[in-house]
Amino acid sequence: MADAVENGGIVRKTNPREMKLSDDYFRYEQTFGYRGKWQGKMNFVTIDFETAKYSRESACAVGLVKFLDGKAVDSYYSLICPPELYIRPDFTEIHGLTVDDVKDAPTFADLWDSAIKPFIGRFPLAAHNAPFDMSVLSAVLEWYDLEIPALPYFCTCSLARRTWPELKSHALTALAENFGIVYDAHNALDDAMTCGKLVLMSARIFNSANITDLLTAAGAQMGVLQY
Repeated sequence: MADAVENGGIVRKTNPREMKLSDDYFRYEQTFGYRGKWQGKMNFVTIDFETAKYSRESACAVGLVKFLDGKAVDSYYSLICPPELYIRPDFTEIHGLTVDDVKDAPTFADLWDSAIKPFIGRFPLAAHNAPFDMSVLSAVLEWYDLEIPALPYFCTCSLARRTWPELKSHALTALAENFGIVYDAHNALDDAMTCGKLVLMSARIFNSANITDLLTAAGAQMGVLQY
């Protein structure tokens, strides 16, 4: 199911329509000067979580891939020991992870400041069905009483619907099958990589050189993680 696990579960591998931006995005932009750090280039970080049960703070794996100038340049994967050491059997059937896999893994609090937050840096996040992954990130930060940063993000599922409206399904597995992308579905790192490939495919269709142009051309929305 998952890639080889090392070091306690951590693996590190080196328009016609106006873009819709939330008020929180503009507030963040004005406060922190985020604009310009990534605009002008196809720079972004994809993220995917797997959870142990329905509650959002139960993250048990995370995968991230960094794209600079339209190329995957770095990735990060870690198993996560959830707050309650329990994984629903039906969730194990989906992602293949068991309590034995995560019992010795670091908690999210162990990973956030030391690994995940620095990896994201000041780039926008992308996730397939972003409302789910962003709600997991927000919930797990809140669970551990960590500051929730105002991270900009966009949804690749929404982007896919605007790029390939003729397709019957825009689920990640369906898109991958349609485009011949071979990957290990519900492995957090593979999901994140596949998500990034879809962004680049969409950018080619819209002839977009950067995330701003792409979202503008597609009429997609950039949101901001609430804090």
